[in-house]
Amino acid sequence: MPSLPSIRFCQTACAVLLVLLMQAVSAHATSRIKDLANIEGVRQNQLIGYGLVVGLNGTGDTLNNIPFTRQSLQAMLERMGVNIRGQTLRTGNVAAVMVTGNLPAFGTQGTRMDVTVSALGDAKNLTGGTLLVTPLLGADGNVYAVAQGSLAINGFAAEGAAASITRGVPTVGRIANGAIIEREIEFALNRLPNVRLALRNPDFTTAKRIAAAVNDFLGSKTAEPIDPSTVQLSIPPEFKGNVVALLTEIEQLQVEPDLAAKIIIDERSGIIVMGRDVRVATVAVAQGNLTVTISESANVSQPNAFSNGRTVVTPSTRVGVTEDGKKFALVKDGVSLQQLVDGLNGLGIGPRDLIGILQAIKAAGAIQADIEVM
Repeated sequence: MPSLPSIRFCQTACAVLLVLLMQAVSAHATSRIKDLANIEGVRQNQLIGYGLVVGLNGTGDTLNNIPFTRQSLQAMLERMGVNIRGQTLRTGNVAAVMVTGNLPAFGTQGTRMDVTVSALGDAKNLTGGTLLVTPLLGADGNVYAVAQGSLAINGFAAEGAAASITRGVPTVGRIANGAIIEREIEFALNRLPNVRLALRNPDFTTAKRIAAAVNDFLGSKTAEPIDPSTVQLSIPPEFKGNVVALLTEIEQLQVEPDLAAKIIIDERSGIIVMGRDVRVATVAVAQGNLTVTISESANVSQPNAFSNGRTVVTPSTRVGVTEDGKKFALVKDGVSLQQLVDGLNGLGIGPRDLIGILQAIKAAGAIQADIEVM
């Protein structure tokens, strides 16, 4: 029977080993193939249509300014047996809209889909409106769905005689399950002799790892990487006519994706995103700001009482220049992302200056990463 100290030693060793294993797992995060790639051919299709929204509380299109709304309203009423040719229309309760939606993959006839309704003319608000029957067309010009229903608006607008307020976008609405699918897109998935996986982030290493994971699971050379964004799967004999079962098993396999070293910069908002594999050679960085301050004031000179002088306004301008310089910060060779961030933060700079520093380090050839400016 082991002694008490040895038992405690074993417990401590097991705890340390468990921590090391958890760190190793977190350092090499894996993802499902389902989250890394799409099945080629299993996709949505975009639909678009033109329609009318009625029932607005005087916030619709101005018919005298928007001729297509007036023409659409006349054509719709004529189809219903109402002739208004030559009549003056002054209603403000109608708005011309564009209706968009995505036809889901394998959407069957009679099922419903969501649509988005956007004002096309000068309508101020679509709150309370109802979309009339609107055919939704695909890229081939065929009608795949028909939309109709009451709009749900997230934004609102209110105004008075001297002030107004607008929150969100009151000229865009959504109709949940507002369209009925009328035509299906034929795609015989179970009859395919092979299936291709399209990687969402193309990469040679990731494509090879996906193929290796599939081949290890099936026990045969079934998957083959064709290019950085495509892995082709040959359907094994046991899955002939049942491709869905094969994809169900494959998409749950865990693969560690390989990411390229990249830095994304959005200069408009000052956002910087750096990948974990960004490395920097030994480089010294210094940063300084030159600030020019200009202030103006008006000096008023008035004559004495009962004199013939006049009041004179003379401008006064003050210009000041200050320069804030930061000391050199040394960034060592091959530092990690955390060390790079800590070193640059040591300069006490903001995101705007950090963008310029990263670009300067890249120009010096001291950073091993691709910088993409959005």
